[in-house]
Amino acid sequence: MLGRQDRSQGTLFIPGNISDFIPEDHILKRVSKVLTLAWLRDEVVDCYCLDNGRPGIDPEAALRLMLAGFFHGIVHDRKLMREAQVNLAIRWFAGYPLDKQLPDHSSLTRIRQRWGADRFRRIFQKIVKQCIDAGLVSGDTVHVDATLVRADVSWESLATGHAEKVIAENAEPPQPEPPDEEPKPQTNSTPTQPNGQSEPARGRPRTKPEKPKKRSTTDPDATMATSQKNYHLEPTYKQHTAVHDKAGIIVDVELTTGEQNEGALLPQTIQRIEAATGKKIEHVTADASYAHAANYQHLESRGTQAIIPPQREIKNPKKIPARRFKYDAKHHVVRCPGGKLLQRSFRADNRWYYRSRSSDCRACPLRERCFSRTACARLIAVMDGYEALLRARRHRYRWDDATKRRYSRHRHQVEGVHGEAKTQHGLRRAVRRGLANVAIQVYLTACVINLKRLATLFFAILRLCRGTFAARKRTVDPTVRFDRVLSSCRLHSAASACAASVLFEGGFFNGPTGPR
Repeated sequence: MLGRQDRSQGTLFIPGNISDFIPEDHILKRVSKVLTLAWLRDEVVDCYCLDNGRPGIDPEAALRLMLAGFFHGIVHDRKLMREAQVNLAIRWFAGYPLDKQLPDHSSLTRIRQRWGADRFRRIFQKIVKQCIDAGLVSGDTVHVDATLVRADVSWESLATGHAEKVIAENAEPPQPEPPDEEPKPQTNSTPTQPNGQSEPARGRPRTKPEKPKKRSTTDPDATMATSQKNYHLEPTYKQHTAVHDKAGIIVDVELTTGEQNEGALLPQTIQRIEAATGKKIEHVTADASYAHAANYQHLESRGTQAIIPPQREIKNPKKIPARRFKYDAKHHVVRCPGGKLLQRSFRADNRWYYRSRSSDCRACPLRERCFSRTACARLIAVMDGYEALLRARRHRYRWDDATKRRYSRHRHQVEGVHGEAKTQHGLRRAVRRGLANVAIQVYLTACVINLKRLATLFFAILRLCRGTFAARKRTVDPTVRFDRVLSSCRLHSAASACAASVLFEGGFFNGPTGPR
């Protein structure tokens, strides 16, 4: 029978609660069962005046509105508040009844400015602590990677900055030298010798001026970078993410400018993760951009296995590569392919430079293949931790099956989190300008992803409890509290064993929205 729908004026008064009209499997309703923000008022109390002015927006309601927007991929405040006017789930999640007016979109902007990026980072750490208490994080394996976030600027805002002109205008006037001393040679840098004295930089002086960098006039914090060699540079920020292997929980996240080298931040990332979790990390996986000698040395000294493939060597080099020179760490010498020794010459930055004798190279048959005709000797740089790098290169060819499995999970864990944040939660492009504002967007996105994982655990355990108690002629209330469900699982060994095998080995955390 062909039906007909009456589209006239609907019922004015509808009995019941707003939650009755929201599906039980809605993402906000699932997350609301595991999200506890009772600590938030004490966290932000110093940002408000307690005895003057009109009452402000409830901090928990404001944070819930921001999180609800990121859950739906809505990153703009205007669009979020227009959606909240007609979306019952967002109203219910933030605690605004139908007859209560929603705050203006500018109020959320002022709240973010008042709280600051550091406070949002502590909010993210609170969510991580809740995941740790739920048993989703251990000290086994952590996957570390970085991704670029396109800045919210136009191409027309880019301007070329002439570094030489700026340095010359801001440089201090040169001090006159004493007449009884010889003038010092002008150098570009002053490396440090072992005795603490500085010596002039050596090597060939720069003949070409440095290429001026481009900067955005509307967002100076964004820098030009790219993730592909065949793709043009863009004004970007860089997000550094650490994901735990067990359930895909983001245990650490940091935002820097786009030109920041991600490998230089690995020791600080490991230190923050261990401080937050209270557990020692046993394995760290990362791609070749983290294959620094200093990182291998740092992880080796602390007893952490570095599952980081070394960078690939250049195929068919025009000159004899540096890897053909044998380094003797005991005697601090380098032996060239011709059998000659290179002695320490000077130190710059974090490496020692070894130089051959001109007399040895003059009659060497490999001279034309070793260095150019204009040079008279070969210079080899040995960075700090070079011995650890050599051991990592040898160990790369002896990875066992367990190590290979850990590294195979790196892509779909940490890179999958980056793809999820960009495609589902609006992190492909920064929505605001400035390092602090983009960092707030990064922290909120990480909180949303962790809460999704935590809600998945809650409902997985709930289904296990239902099956276990149903077999014993008992029932479980679907609205039971999270801690009560966990205690119920601990009381029944069968449910605990089933939860351990099904949740972490059966693939309940393979999908971003729930069990497969």
